[in-house]
Amino acid sequence: MKSGWEANLCLAYAYEGSRTVLRKKSHTGPLVVQKVLYPEGQGVCHTIIVHPPGGILEGDQLQISVQLGESAHVLFTTPGATRWYKSSGKLASQHVRIQAAADACIEWLPQETIYFEHTHAQNLVIIDLASGAKFIGWEIACLGRKLASEQFLQGRVHQALRVTVDGRPIFAEQGHLAADDAALRSAVGFDGCAVYATFVAYAPTLTPLMLEQCRQCAAAADLKIGLTLIGNLLVGRALGDAVEPTRDIFVQWWKIIRETVCQQVAIPPRIWQT
Repeated sequence: MKSGWEANLCLAYAYEGSRTVLRKKSHTGPLVVQKVLYPEGQGVCHTIIVHPPGGILEGDQLQISVQLGESAHVLFTTPGATRWYKSSGKLASQHVRIQAAADACIEWLPQETIYFEHTHAQNLVIIDLASGAKFIGWEIACLGRKLASEQFLQGRVHQALRVTVDGRPIFAEQGHLAADDAALRSAVGFDGCAVYATFVAYAPTLTPLMLEQCRQCAAAADLKIGLTLIGNLLVGRALGDAVEPTRDIFVQWWKIIRETVCQQVAIPPRIWQT
């Protein structure tokens, strides 16, 4: 007997005149978009993806599929942390795939993911860009619940983030993490840090100056941080002991990059303040 939710959310956006509109929306199960927002004008559609149960349980299978038409601009986020709860051994999964046509802009900015002890999780995000499309995104993850004095002593996590341009992979990161993996405690691995995060931006307008600005704002943070710019791809990674400092640095990087890449001043979604 199968247990857990099977939820699917399918979204399609179009750019009509000077407005990005949600042209198609369908869902099954508890995975929804209640309303799209336009806090910075009609050109940018803010979309909050909601999973009403409040967390992902063993056996849950969540699928999110998104298409952006030519020149559409969408910012995706979540109303709060995504929590993956304790499992008796059954896998829970979330697969996200976003496809963007030429000159579209994707901002994938979910709030943090928290993997509870004993979780068995698979979390996959794939971004498919056509030539001329732009992307800014992040994944921030926490192993265990520090505020509840819970360490990640048992459990398994498979997490992946991939970006392609015209079907050609330009970034692929994936990790198979087990609680007893020595790499979580090794100085050449996670070094005992509970929070790990990846920031990715892709656009032809990224410059070495922007890379240096991101490095400067991160210099004072009490985090282990690395930043690299290779052609049109900027990648940042962070390790730390708390979500908030990591998120704060990523928001600063987003603000530095967004105005040039998306030609929009960064206006943080209001949901981040609630």
